[in-house]
Amino acid sequence: MERRRFIEVIAGGLLAAPLAAEAQQAAKIPRIGYLAPNLAATPQLPEAFRQGLRDLGYVEGRNVVIEYRDAEGKPERFPALAAELVALKVDVIVASGTPVALAAKHATRTIPIVLLSGADPVGSGLVTSLARPGGNVTGLSNLSHQLVGKCLEQLKQAVPGVSRVAVLWQPGVIGERTEKDILKEADVAARALGVRLQVVEARGPADFDRAFSDMTRARADALTVLTSSMFFFERRRLVDLAAKNRLPAVYPWREFVDAGGLMAYGANIPDMFRRAATYVDKILKGAKPGDLPVEQPTKFELVINLKTAKALGLTIPQSVLGRADELIQ
Repeated sequence: MERRRFIEVIAGGLLAAPLAAEAQQAAKIPRIGYLAPNLAATPQLPEAFRQGLRDLGYVEGRNVVIEYRDAEGKPERFPALAAELVALKVDVIVASGTPVALAAKHATRTIPIVLLSGADPVGSGLVTSLARPGGNVTGLSNLSHQLVGKCLEQLKQAVPGVSRVAVLWQPGVIGERTEKDILKEADVAARALGVRLQVVEARGPADFDRAFSDMTRARADALTVLTSSMFFFERRRLVDLAAKNRLPAVYPWREFVDAGGLMAYGANIPDMFRRAATYVDKILKGAKPGDLPVEQPTKFELVINLKTAKALGLTIPQSVLGRADELIQ
């Protein structure tokens, strides 16, 4: 009886071992929280992130689970959605943009947060420094807040006769310090280029018509649009209003040019979302977000829509066309 009991115990242990291993493996499937301002408006961005994961061997639904939370264009929902992801105890939160990351950081100081394309991580208070973020946030900065001067320069070179440029911005979304830096840089660049600026604010889409009316009354003859998630989601309407008011415009992202805008100068946002997967991979393998330097883009794209230029009656100088990364016919 004792020998039979011994065999039963051994057999039971051998049977239980694979089951326990399988249960342990299933329990180790990581869960990623994906918090976005508006998924429907930018389907290419989460797909770029998923592609980055696939490149690293992660397949959604097989060896990784992604919990999506969508604010559907309502920034006031960010805190509640971030709290939902924290309650789910996800392994890492990826946050699309600075306001989203700020909401996530307010919701948790322990769950790692990966910023997907932030304007100014240091100035907004997300990280201590780009080299040593500290805390639970790291990710990628698009440096768009530092490119306003370069955008004005590109616009002036493409449309040499420009003398008064309207600057469309959305206050209150990326931090007071960053906003002051952007407007200061725009003013310095304008003085150097010999153009006058007209700063026009739009807190939401309902302000767009009034904003463009203000530009018309002030006799602006060109436009630069500053970085804003809301502007990005409403890019087609902004492009249409610029065309209606016959304003040559430069934008921070190429997606505006794809929608019919004249020109854009900035980082490739989908590529940044794809690269963000490397941060998630490192964190899931044990790296601390505070030890992972914030990545900055090293290449900026100049994209020009020649069809839009023709519609505006513009002849872009060959010197500008020659250095463009892409010309849309």
